[in-house]
Amino acid sequence: MCKFFCTFAADFENDVYENQCMSKTSFSSKVGLIMAAAGSAVGLGNIWKFPYIAGENGGGAFLIVYLICVLLFGMPLIMTEFLIGKRSGKGAYGAFRELNGNNRWQWLSWGYMMTALMIMGFYFVVTGWCFNYLAEAAVNRFAGMDMQALTDNFHNVVSNKPRMLGFCLLPLVLTSAVLLFEVNKGIERLCKILMPLLLLLMMLMAGRVLMLDGSNEGMQFFFQTDFSKITPKVVMEAMGQSFFSLSIGMGALITYGAYMPKTQNVAISSIQVVVLDTLVALLAGLIIFPAVFAFGFNPAEGPELVFVVLPAILGKMSFAWFSSVLFFSLLCIAALTSTISLMEVAVAFLREASANSKHPLSRGQSVLITAGIVALLIVVCVFAGSVFDSFDKLTACVMMPLGALGMSLFVGWFMPNQKNMIKGEVGTIKRWFKKIYIILLRFIVPTSILIIFLNNLGML
Repeated sequence: MCKFFCTFAADFENDVYENQCMSKTSFSSKVGLIMAAAGSAVGLGNIWKFPYIAGENGGGAFLIVYLICVLLFGMPLIMTEFLIGKRSGKGAYGAFRELNGNNRWQWLSWGYMMTALMIMGFYFVVTGWCFNYLAEAAVNRFAGMDMQALTDNFHNVVSNKPRMLGFCLLPLVLTSAVLLFEVNKGIERLCKILMPLLLLLMMLMAGRVLMLDGSNEGMQFFFQTDFSKITPKVVMEAMGQSFFSLSIGMGALITYGAYMPKTQNVAISSIQVVVLDTLVALLAGLIIFPAVFAFGFNPAEGPELVFVVLPAILGKMSFAWFSSVLFFSLLCIAALTSTISLMEVAVAFLREASANSKHPLSRGQSVLITAGIVALLIVVCVFAGSVFDSFDKLTACVMMPLGALGMSLFVGWFMPNQKNMIKGEVGTIKRWFKKIYIILLRFIVPTSILIIFLNNLGML
């Protein structure tokens, strides 16, 4: 861990030099790329989904399997996305054609574009829930509500379509405003603020919760491993959650890799992103499980854990108003760092696809077109719950696994000049690291993804 932060500090010292060398379509610093990429990976999957999935699957038993999955195939896939983007200098649209020299793998590019759009359709809806709850926390709406009242409030929030639509479109407007600027002036500047702020607020929140009487039981539940609870179901859930939490298979890190400074090492950057992403997931567990046990709630409450149980817990804490505003601010910040990367996939795709036409699209035009498409998808997902569920399941269970599988097969087996490309990015650390990476990418990663895919389809 010390070496990680020392490397990070060294990268920060080089930022002044990098600022003078990078074009405005690239990240101007190594730290900026790490903050943006970590922001892409860190999202509601870490703070909203990770705790309730861990709670449903044995706490510490789930955690140990999750960490193993992150190392075995999460890390190699992040490295692979970065490698594709950096080596090609292209986003999701042109990367595979650039590296392969033909259009045989172009279907992956279109798959990433469709995946990103469909995820945005329902992700902005969940982000809208977070913004709605932040507004309600700000006016102290949860004061005096019992569990039944909070449950009814959640259902009222979801069912009030016109009000919900406004809260869903608000983060879309904020995200679009950021993307109107070039990468180093929009995405990079904001993520350099939001990611440190997110970590700071989470540490403050965790420190506050750990002072509660009875919080030790939550710590034991989260970190004490009962190996008898590690079942095939727990393994499947951990594999799927590590995939979802790291935002793999939708082209975001390929796009960010295309903006990566040429002097930045793919392997080291991937390790830093994984460490930050895992740190946020662990902090989320440190916030939620001690609080849940301190007040006698069930840690396996499911998706409503954050929107029903947490407001009840926060309402019983001293400084309840401040704690509630702080927690839902965390959710909104985490959501925005992910929506920015999702929209950038589509924006970069449109710009590259139109680059050789008579009327190539500017960044502003691409942002507006993307925002218009996403706004329509948001309207559909808000007013048609079945579409919301379908987009969620289709992307998580089918499209993201297939996209990651195709990417691992391409780089592991079919990419021309593979050995030299991989050596140039990961071989500068240790020789054994490169060998392990290739073995994981060729065999462990495809096998793991195939298992996840078959499990998601109910075939295992």
